[in-house]
Amino acid sequence: MLKLDNAQARQIFLDRHRLSETPQGAATGDDLLSLIHSLGFVQLDSINTVARAHDLILFSRRPRYRPVALKALYEKRKQLFEHWTHDAAVIPLEFYPYWEMRRQRDAARLRSRWSKDRRDGFEKQFQVVLDQIQSEGPVCSSDVGKDEKRGSGGWWDWHPSKTALEYLWRSGALCVVGRDGFQKRYDLTERVLDQQLRDPAYAPDEATTIDWCCDQALARLGFATHTEIAAFWAHISPAEARAWCKNELEKRRLEQVEIMSADGIARPAFARPGLDQDAALDRVPTNRLRILSPFDPALRDRKRAERLFGFYYRVEMFVPEPQRVFGYYVFPVLQSDQLVARVDMKAFRDQDTLRVRGLWTEGPVRWSKGRQAAFEAELERIKKLAGVEKVVFEDGWLRGSAQHSLG
Repeated sequence: MLKLDNAQARQIFLDRHRLSETPQGAATGDDLLSLIHSLGFVQLDSINTVARAHDLILFSRRPRYRPVALKALYEKRKQLFEHWTHDAAVIPLEFYPYWEMRRQRDAARLRSRWSKDRRDGFEKQFQVVLDQIQSEGPVCSSDVGKDEKRGSGGWWDWHPSKTALEYLWRSGALCVVGRDGFQKRYDLTERVLDQQLRDPAYAPDEATTIDWCCDQALARLGFATHTEIAAFWAHISPAEARAWCKNELEKRRLEQVEIMSADGIARPAFARPGLDQDAALDRVPTNRLRILSPFDPALRDRKRAERLFGFYYRVEMFVPEPQRVFGYYVFPVLQSDQLVARVDMKAFRDQDTLRVRGLWTEGPVRWSKGRQAAFEAELERIKKLAGVEKVVFEDGWLRGSAQHSLG
C-alpha cells in the first residue's frame, strides 16, 4: 500500500487547491474562468469584514484579481451559474447538466421540508412569480409578494413569494443571473440557457452524475475518504460515494493509500494509481505568505485541514462575543506548506484603514522579522482589495500561540 508522509500529503493538497504555485498572473476573462474551473467552484458569502469570501479566495491565488472581473464573467459573459454545493457558489456553466440530479433531489426535499417549516402558501405563488418574471423580466426578492407580510428577513421567515423564488431556483425553473449588492436577481431559465443545457432530457443520468461527481472531486482533492468525496460537491450521499470507490477499486482504477497526518497517525484514503509519481511532489510550494478566507476551498473541510496541518479552526461569528477565543471573523495565514498563524483584522472603510487587531501563531512557528516583513507585504496587497489606503496595528496585536489560547 502506498504511504505518503505528511509533507508529501500537504504538497499534493496545496497543489490541487492552486496554493502551491506563486500567486501571479492574469485574473480576468478566460484566465479567471480557468482558475475557477480548476477549483471546481467558488463559495459566495456576504460578510465583508475585509473582502467577501469569493473575492479573497480568488485574490489569494491571483493578486491582480478585482471583484469586477468575477461580476463580468458571471453577469456579462454568462460563463458561470449559481447554485449550491455545500453552500451557495458560482460554478462553471459547462457543469450545469451535472446539477440536474441535485435540482431534482432539492425539489423533492425542499418541497417536503418547507411545506412544514415555512409560511403557508408558497406553492400557490409559483405561477404568480413565474408570470411576473415573464412579463417584467429579472426580479429580486424585494420585487415579488409586495402585499405579503414581511418577517425579519432571515431564511426562517421568508414571505411566501420569496420562498417560491428560492424553490423555483433550486429546482431549475429559474436561474440567478446576478446580484444587486448581495441580493440575488432571478430570471426564467428558458431565457438564460440554451435548450441543450437546461432541458432535463439532455442531462446525464444518476449513474453518470455520481461517477462524474466522484471522479471530479477526487481530481481536485488528490486523495480522499469516501465521505470527503461525497462532501466535495455535496450532491451525493456517502453511501453512493462508497459504492463508487468499491467499484473503482475492483476495476483497479483506484487504490487505497495511507496518509500521514500532522499528529503522526497514518489514516486510510483513496487515490488514483500513481499518486507517488504526482508532479506536485517535485514542486516546492511558494514561500509567499498569504492571508486566506475562512471559506477557502482548502479550509472548508475543517477536519481535513486539521489532520493535514494540525490547524484547529472554527468560525466564531455565531459565538457570543464574551465566549470567542479569537474573534468574529479570523483569517488563516499560509506560508509555504504551513498554516503559520491566524489574524483578526477588519477594514474600516469610513476611516480608510485596515486594522490588525490580533495575530496568533500556530504550533512552533516563530514570528521572525522576515515573517513580519512578508506579512506586511501581504497586507499592502490586500488593502487594495479591501479598498483602503492605510494599515494600522493595534496595541498588543501579537497575541502569542493559538494553541495556548485554545488551552
